[in-house]
Amino acid sequence: MTFSPDRRRIVGLASLATAGLLPALAGCANPLPLAAVPPAADDAAAARWLRESAEHHGLSRYLALNDINVAYAGQWRPLIDRIQPEVVDKSWRASSEERLLPRQDPGFIAQAHRGPAGRKHVVRQRGRGAGDMGRVAVWYEGRADEREGIRTASALVADCYQLFLLGPLWLAPRVRGLAGASSGGPAGASAAGSPAGEARLALGDRLEVDGRECQWVQAWLAPGFGLVAGDRVDLAIDVQDRTTRRMRFTLEGYAGTRGAVAETDTFEHERVGGVLWPMRSFERVVRPLAGLPVHDWRITGLDLDRGYGLEAVQGPAFEGAAAAPARPRAG
Repeated sequence: MTFSPDRRRIVGLASLATAGLLPALAGCANPLPLAAVPPAADDAAAARWLRESAEHHGLSRYLALNDINVAYAGQWRPLIDRIQPEVVDKSWRASSEERLLPRQDPGFIAQAHRGPAGRKHVVRQRGRGAGDMGRVAVWYEGRADEREGIRTASALVADCYQLFLLGPLWLAPRVRGLAGASSGGPAGASAAGSPAGEARLALGDRLEVDGRECQWVQAWLAPGFGLVAGDRVDLAIDVQDRTTRRMRFTLEGYAGTRGAVAETDTFEHERVGGVLWPMRSFERVVRPLAGLPVHDWRITGLDLDRGYGLEAVQGPAFEGAAAAPARPRAG
């Protein structure tokens, strides 16, 4: 699928970025206002939509996976690296190998990025409940980097890429009762001891995504994406087949993106190992620069259940059974 940015808008936004006027746009209407009060209890209809989408995507199988090994390649769009250089980190993030361990810790991800400047490695472990921001470690060419901007931006990116890959499988384990009921455990429990009840749900409006009618399911997260107490995320769920086709989210975990909203569309879904995976994805800015293309990428490799533990992916390089590249995908 081809995406064609509006060149006149790109030129105009470049002028804004150069002039330092982007923060002035923060007053425009926010499609995901954090000031909105989250519901005191989950909306039953919203929970049903999320549960049905998660089950369609393969929730029970996902929670039983020991490890997910995925490789990406993609293209950054013009301007975004100038507006958010630490988040994009374009010189270090052209392709990546990523490792997730849902059965051992559904909040864990390790990312081995490669770009023109060399290798960047990120290990991120999401916090377990409100007030716990978790941890993040970053290495460039094997050397630890403790700069606060790099750490917060890397934690934000790592959490978002879990959402992009997993969609409702990422959100459902954070909602009280959903993961436990779907995985055969007690209501209110979720995988690997991760506490349920980290998100509150409400039902939103209907919308059209690429010609398909979808239903918004709104969620208030605690903690949020990266090292921040809270965020908002909405999932657009296909009315006909329950595939999650769009994710809209706030980006409060990094100083340079606070107040911003972005969204990612997913395409060309394939079922591998009982789980539905988005083989292509595209991200754009919704606020403050509506419609600005950010990134489009594809899964180039995917395999499951090699059998390694957390110790193989905790350091500045993958070790043992985690080290081999993800199995290449045809095409």
